[in-house]
Amino acid sequence: MNGAAQRGETFDYVIVGAGAAGAALAGRLSTDPAVSVLLLEAGGPDKKTEIHIPAAFSALFRSAADWDYDTVPQEQLGGRTVYWPRGKVLGGSSSLNAMMWVRGFAADYDGWAKVAGSSWSYDALLPYFRRIERVQGNVDPDQGSAGTMSIEAQRSPRSHTATFLAAAREAGYAVVPPNTATPDGFSQTMVSQARGSRFSTVDGYLAPARSRRNLTVRTNAQATRVLFDGTRAVGVEHVTDGGRTRVFARREVVLCGGAVNTPQLLMLSGIGRAERLRELGIEVLVDSAEVGSNLRDHVLSGLIAETAGDTLFTAKKPLQVLDYLVRRRGMLTSNVAEAYGFVRTDPRLALPDIEIIFAPVAYVGEGLVPTPAHALTIGAILQQPESTGVIDLASSDPLAKPLIDPRYLADAAGRDRETLMAGLAICERLLQQPALRAVSGPHFLMPEGADAMTPAARDAIAIERHAHTLYHPVGTARMGSDAGSVVDEQLRVRGVDGLRVADASVMPMIIRGHTNAPSIVIGERAADLLAEAWAASTAGATARA
Repeated sequence: MNGAAQRGETFDYVIVGAGAAGAALAGRLSTDPAVSVLLLEAGGPDKKTEIHIPAAFSALFRSAADWDYDTVPQEQLGGRTVYWPRGKVLGGSSSLNAMMWVRGFAADYDGWAKVAGSSWSYDALLPYFRRIERVQGNVDPDQGSAGTMSIEAQRSPRSHTATFLAAAREAGYAVVPPNTATPDGFSQTMVSQARGSRFSTVDGYLAPARSRRNLTVRTNAQATRVLFDGTRAVGVEHVTDGGRTRVFARREVVLCGGAVNTPQLLMLSGIGRAERLRELGIEVLVDSAEVGSNLRDHVLSGLIAETAGDTLFTAKKPLQVLDYLVRRRGMLTSNVAEAYGFVRTDPRLALPDIEIIFAPVAYVGEGLVPTPAHALTIGAILQQPESTGVIDLASSDPLAKPLIDPRYLADAAGRDRETLMAGLAICERLLQQPALRAVSGPHFLMPEGADAMTPAARDAIAIERHAHTLYHPVGTARMGSDAGSVVDEQLRVRGVDGLRVADASVMPMIIRGHTNAPSIVIGERAADLLAEAWAASTAGATARA
């Protein structure tokens, strides 16, 4: 609201969203005892047992710790809606995800630098990766060994994971160390865990900051709009059990709600496509056409094959539970996706266009239904989709869920579907390698007689009936040096003052990799940008005096 009267609690910084980026930003800013920070989180504390047991993450789906989103029907996926879990809890999706620590390719960050400045290149961001990583048994000088986030190798991988990597070698692919600048090939997954338990940004950033008097963390506080005095952001309105409350920022407000909630809050605050805002009765503050657009996500389609045993199907058995509780070993330490690999569907491509992912379990029904039997899942993930989607408001009600339309495989030329089909063909080929053929049987989740179908027919069924998100939405408040971008290279929202965005929504392009690690990097980078901006402003004031 323009001209917002500043009556209420006041902090130097107000941060909205305690997820991967927001927790990192709050933790880092509050290391300066002269700075006061308020961190608002719509969800509750991370107390649910399932948050901390790695293999139990799907038990959090559609729970109180989840925003529980669904897309609008997707025409290219048989008209199905697709479930989108997003963390509504301290730690955000870092408390809900599969803990895969996959930086991706240096070339993709260099792509960011081309549109958002050299400070976003891989070489410029590498010190941030090192700052946040505490890789157990680290031997690679490009990886951190003393950072804030504990990163481990799988503690108790299933025997099928080694078999899968052997099949990759038989198919002619390299098995390579993870998280190098060019991780071209297959790897066993590194995970954000400590001694076999999940290690979220709560563990890495908020737990060490609990004793800091200058950091206030407020849970069950959902932001409803940013408050403005003219075009300067001065605070945030939010709802709690006690009703609507306003808090104010002396310096800046930072939105860290992620690729869904950040554009939603911007639009509710009058920043977005003017015509659409007026349709909903929202007063326009800034006509910013790209808010909510440029949505990209990694879509996954997989094949599931029967196997005889040693899968996560028996992870809840008493001996496994005991092994986890006593030794932090066994199946419950698994992140489910125990191995992955980056591959090219065309050898002429400069970089991989598909990620192959492996799970020693039948991952069915988008993780919403119980595992039916012993089985193996091999999936293909479209890494660089040409299709783009949108986040839109369903209404001006700030508590209403937004509309999510990723428009999967909807590019006019059909290249996304063609590439994903080619990725599934690679999954089929891996299953036919001697190592996997010796331990796998008929296809799961297929119509009767599917094993007699052509591989292409099976793959088409896999896409239409079973494709789903890999949980990596980005780009809906993209950064760039061009005037049309939502935020500039320093993450400042264009058209206003005192407001920044720091989360996956600012990524100008989706990476070949996973988005948890770079989201934390964005939070760390934002902390430096804010500190630099304040130092520059105080130096300027001193010089003028």
